[in-house]
Amino acid sequence: MKNALKVSTILSWVNLIAWGLFAGNGILESLFGGNPLLLLFAFLFSAIVLHSYACLKLQKSIKNPAIPLNSQTSVGIRFIGLIALLFGIGFFTLGFVALQNIRTIAPLMAPQMPPEYKGVDLYHFVTGFGIFLMISGILIAVNVFLSFRLLRWYLFLRENDIK
Repeated sequence: MKNALKVSTILSWVNLIAWGLFAGNGILESLFGGNPLLLLFAFLFSAIVLHSYACLKLQKSIKNPAIPLNSQTSVGIRFIGLIALLFGIGFFTLGFVALQNIRTIAPLMAPQMPPEYKGVDLYHFVTGFGIFLMISGILIAVNVFLSFRLLRWYLFLRENDIK
């Protein structure tokens, strides 16, 4: 269980920082760019950030049993974890589909590019974006599965200590 705790800690920090930056950037772009759709995406991506924060609280309670876990945190890990898991599966699927259909997607993107970006190699861009989506989907999903497992282990230990 120590290995699962270490991996979950690393994944929680990576997801917290990366998706916190994406959500923060989306909020700033929606406020200063005038695009309210970005605010919606930033709000939805914050589920990944909230889940990672709740995972860090759980790990803190596991490492130091004197710090009890709030009952709302365990419910948050389950509920927000389900939303984050859906994002992870969706990102992985989108990345997989993008990598399978590079020859179809890249020519469709060419007419939409601004004039200053006409020389960009779209095949490499779509490949990189697909790989990024697949890796981030895997990282999110693995973190959610590990947090569910750690929460179940934590609740099992707490139940046996009380009785």
